[in-house]
Amino acid sequence: MGAHGDREVLAAIVFVATSGCTWQQLPFGPSGARAHWRFAGWSKARVGARLHRLVLDEPGARGELDWSRCAIDSVNMRALKRGS
Repeated sequence: MGAHGDREVLAAIVFVATSGCTWQQLPFGPSGARAHWRFAGWSKARVGARLHRLVLDEPGARGELDWSRCAIDSVNMRALKRGS
Protein backbone atom coordinates (compact mmCIF):
# COMPACT_ATOMS: atom_id res chain seq x y z
CA MET A 1 0.00 0.00 0.00
CA GLY A 2 2.86 2.41 0.59
CA ALA A 3 3.11 5.53 2.72
CA HIS A 4 -0.33 6.82 1.70
CA GLY A 5 -3.49 4.92 2.51
CA ASP A 6 -6.57 4.48 0.36
CA ARG A 7 -8.33 7.51 1.87
CA GLU A 8 -5.46 9.86 1.02
CA VAL A 9 -5.23 8.48 -2.49
CA LEU A 10 -8.99 8.79 -2.97
CA ALA A 11 -8.85 12.40 -1.71
CA ALA A 12 -6.08 13.12 -4.23
CA ILE A 13 -8.07 11.55 -7.07
CA VAL A 14 -11.20 13.53 -6.15
CA PHE A 15 -9.10 16.71 -5.93
CA VAL A 16 -7.68 16.18 -9.43
CA ALA A 17 -11.15 15.37 -10.81
CA THR A 18 -12.83 18.40 -9.26
CA SER A 19 -10.11 21.08 -9.30
CA GLY A 20 -8.81 20.73 -12.84
CA CYS A 21 -5.21 20.43 -11.68
CA THR A 22 -2.91 17.84 -13.21
CA TRP A 23 -1.54 14.81 -11.40
CA GLN A 24 1.81 16.59 -11.13
CA GLN A 25 0.18 19.61 -9.44
CA LEU A 26 -1.21 17.72 -6.43
CA PRO A 27 -0.51 19.95 -3.41
CA PHE A 28 -0.84 17.14 -0.83
CA GLY A 29 -0.85 13.39 -0.31
CA PRO A 30 0.77 10.89 -2.64
CA SER A 31 2.86 11.85 -5.63
CA GLY A 32 0.95 12.51 -8.81
CA ALA A 33 2.46 9.39 -10.38
CA ARG A 34 1.41 7.24 -7.42
CA ALA A 35 -2.12 8.69 -7.34
CA HIS A 36 -2.51 8.19 -11.10
CA TRP A 37 -1.20 4.61 -10.86
CA ARG A 38 -3.75 3.81 -8.15
CA PHE A 39 -6.51 5.58 -10.12
CA ALA A 40 -5.72 3.48 -13.20
CA GLY A 41 -5.76 0.27 -11.17
CA TRP A 42 -8.98 1.15 -9.41
CA SER A 43 -10.57 2.14 -12.70
CA LYS A 44 -9.66 -1.18 -14.26
CA ALA A 45 -11.09 -2.99 -11.22
CA ARG A 46 -14.27 -0.83 -11.46
CA VAL A 47 -13.88 0.37 -7.88
CA GLY A 48 -15.60 3.67 -8.71
CA ALA A 49 -18.67 1.90 -10.05
CA ARG A 50 -18.87 -0.28 -6.94
CA LEU A 51 -18.50 2.75 -4.64
CA HIS A 52 -21.20 4.57 -6.59
CA ARG A 53 -23.59 1.64 -6.11
CA LEU A 54 -22.79 1.41 -2.38
CA VAL A 55 -23.47 5.12 -1.91
CA LEU A 56 -26.80 4.91 -3.75
CA ASP A 57 -28.06 1.57 -2.42
CA GLU A 58 -28.93 2.81 1.07
CA PRO A 59 -31.05 5.84 0.12
CA GLY A 60 -32.47 3.82 -2.78
CA ALA A 61 -33.66 1.09 -0.42
CA ARG A 62 -35.41 3.75 1.67
CA GLY A 63 -37.14 5.17 -1.42
CA GLU A 64 -35.27 8.47 -1.10
CA LEU A 65 -33.95 8.60 -4.68
CA ASP A 66 -35.91 10.12 -7.52
CA TRP A 67 -34.43 8.32 -10.53
CA SER A 68 -36.60 10.42 -12.89
CA ARG A 69 -34.32 13.35 -12.04
CA CYS A 70 -31.14 11.46 -12.89
CA ALA A 71 -28.61 12.98 -15.31
CA ILE A 72 -25.45 11.70 -16.93
CA ASP A 73 -22.76 14.20 -17.83
CA SER A 74 -19.50 13.78 -19.68
CA VAL A 75 -16.69 15.93 -21.00
CA ASN A 76 -14.22 14.79 -23.63
CA MET A 77 -11.13 16.78 -24.47
CA ARG A 78 -8.25 16.04 -26.76
CA ALA A 79 -5.02 16.02 -24.76
CA LEU A 80 -2.29 17.76 -26.72
CA LYS A 81 1.36 17.22 -25.87
CA ARG A 82 2.29 20.71 -27.00
CA GLY A 83 -0.74 22.86 -26.18
CA SER A 84 -1.29 26.17 -27.92
